[in-house]
Amino acid sequence: MGIRIHRIIAATAIYGFVVAQAAAKDARTCDLETVVVRSQAGETAYTVRLADTPETRARGLMYVQNMPANEGMLFVYSEPQTARFWMKNTYIPLDMVFAGRDGTVRHIHEKAVPHDETVIDGGTDVLGVLELNAGEVEKLQLAPGDLLLHPAFTSNYSEDCD
Repeated sequence: MGIRIHRIIAATAIYGFVVAQAAAKDARTCDLETVVVRSQAGETAYTVRLADTPETRARGLMYVQNMPANEGMLFVYSEPQTARFWMKNTYIPLDMVFAGRDGTVRHIHEKAVPHDETVIDGGTDVLGVLELNAGEVEKLQLAPGDLLLHPAFTSNYSEDCD
């Protein structure tokens, strides 16, 4: 009887841990998976995959065969830096939006060509890079000086998940 009780207690503790981790992940996801682009066309929300570790930034959107409309990837660095990209092993054409610490768009590269190994220089003092399907920048009428809203750019983010 004692072993059975220990198993029940252990199972309950594991279940509680899994539920707590899922809730924590959902809260983080809520805060981190939407980027709002504020431009001449208004505000447009994109669902993004976050690339905020050296491994996820190195892989980026390589090997992705297609990306649904209104989705993208947000590369986030721990500190502003020089950002350079290329399209090696990337199958879809992309627009790249380079933003500073406050989310202000500093540089834009439109219609990056799949598999092109030419370096795309986004400039210095870049904290985040938003990659979208090619053509989105034109549709948004996005220009340097416009704004990306996301928790990574804490000085401009005020939206609450609840």
